[in-house]
Amino acid sequence: MPSLNLAIARLINTGNDTFAIWVVKAPYPSGYVLRDCVWPAELTQVWQEWQQMFAGHSGINISTGSNQRSVNQLPINLVTPASGQNTGYGSRLMQYLGINLWRWVFEGSILGSLERSRGMAMGQNKRLQFRLEIRDPDLIALPWEIMQREPGQPAMSLSPDLLFSRTTSEVEHLPTLRTDQALKVLLVLGHDQNLQLQTEAAILEQTLLSGGQVGSYGQRYAPCTVKTLLQPTPQELIQELETKAYNVFFYAGHGLPNPDGGMLFLRPGMTLNGIELAQVLTRSAVKLAVLNACWGAQPAAINHQAIPASSLAEVLIRHGVPAVLGMRDEIADRESHSFIQVFAKALRSRKPIDEAVAEARQELLTLYKYNQPAWTLPVLYLHPDFDGELIKSVDEGITELPDTVIPHIDESVPMACLRSLSPGGRSWSLRIGVTRIGRTKDNDIVIPEPSMSRRHAEILCRNTFNGTTQVRTYYIQDFSTYGTTWYLGANGWQQILREEVPLKSGMQLKFGSSRGETWEFIIEDSKVSS
Repeated sequence: MPSLNLAIARLINTGNDTFAIWVVKAPYPSGYVLRDCVWPAELTQVWQEWQQMFAGHSGINISTGSNQRSVNQLPINLVTPASGQNTGYGSRLMQYLGINLWRWVFEGSILGSLERSRGMAMGQNKRLQFRLEIRDPDLIALPWEIMQREPGQPAMSLSPDLLFSRTTSEVEHLPTLRTDQALKVLLVLGHDQNLQLQTEAAILEQTLLSGGQVGSYGQRYAPCTVKTLLQPTPQELIQELETKAYNVFFYAGHGLPNPDGGMLFLRPGMTLNGIELAQVLTRSAVKLAVLNACWGAQPAAINHQAIPASSLAEVLIRHGVPAVLGMRDEIADRESHSFIQVFAKALRSRKPIDEAVAEARQELLTLYKYNQPAWTLPVLYLHPDFDGELIKSVDEGITELPDTVIPHIDESVPMACLRSLSPGGRSWSLRIGVTRIGRTKDNDIVIPEPSMSRRHAEILCRNTFNGTTQVRTYYIQDFSTYGTTWYLGANGWQQILREEVPLKSGMQLKFGSSRGETWEFIIEDSKVSS
């Protein structure tokens, strides 16, 4: 999938308010552009206003060298609202911050790179993966997901032709990931007397496990397993993860920002910090960590200044966890339940992680409205080398060999083979199902002759049952370019011409030239009359 990665970093020795914005990854060579810019004082002021209205924690300041303007110097439509008018003011504040963040980031050549990358993705009938890397700790806490180009246009994280996530280049190498065909979830319910954790667990389990493997609109659901740990000790949690039986770690409970990468409360008096959790998640080959706890994507702060690389989501992604989903601020129970239900269903439908987050975010916007912060809370981090695929789609997955044995049926059935009648000729055992014959190496029987087609013919084996007796019947079908599959019948050599012909033991065949090698179809232990 086409991807555009953008990085933002503060420039040292140039003043506190000067930043560089550049393209780290682009789908075309000339897309790697860079520009320097100054952080506007007005954005700092709007951010402070946002935190006063929406934040459930003490504010994080942006350190700049600029003189900050006071609140009453903001645009006239953003002055502090009169009592009882918070709804309209919240919408204006949300939109104003989103538009100004967009305009600061996407200017000049950066915008050109985005638009061309977007166009290339649309030309391939795909969505552009847009990943934002914020290297300055003071800017981590901002709701970058709300960036929007103009009033009336969707925010980037809700765009129908773009998949938004955050990332970091300061990350451990991503090892080769195993191919998964099923969702295998470890659900950990931690300690929080104020949250409805049992309700949340029931919602998750019902979403993942109910309804079989085919949805109401015919979509194919992935198989799922869920194991729940209720307030485990750190040792119990680590021991369960190290079984390597899971590809999703889901934590629901109380969380707090902490300099060591956040803090999860497993049970009274027992906590686990981000660094400790990251070690076991990477060892256990977990692909996705979901932190349904407050402040999972919020950096810790001292005197309102952010501590670098201190949010739980950042620590996990830096240690090499492929995907981490956390909450930027406090999230209410009902908002959490709504998000998780849609997110889990999308994962079960085999959708990539960033697409599943976008669908669940849209659900929050629909239910709790644009002027409320619920839809801005989920923050998704993806490893720069991870494509976001949690489990393989049905089309790309490996087809498992089905069990075709019916109990109590006699299995002593003779096998068949195809053998050359040339001196020293080869003999090939025929597969149960389909045996492919052709010139190239991807066939089961390879006949490297110029007159052979790449996919020349197939021999089909079908099982039928007569009471408790299993009977195998064989047929040959031609797929060659010129219909040059032959069998020896009562009237001499005859072309099959793409029809399906039953095979009997002792029947002779030719592939390609009528003067070529003669093959004989044999059912073992059968008596063939001369």
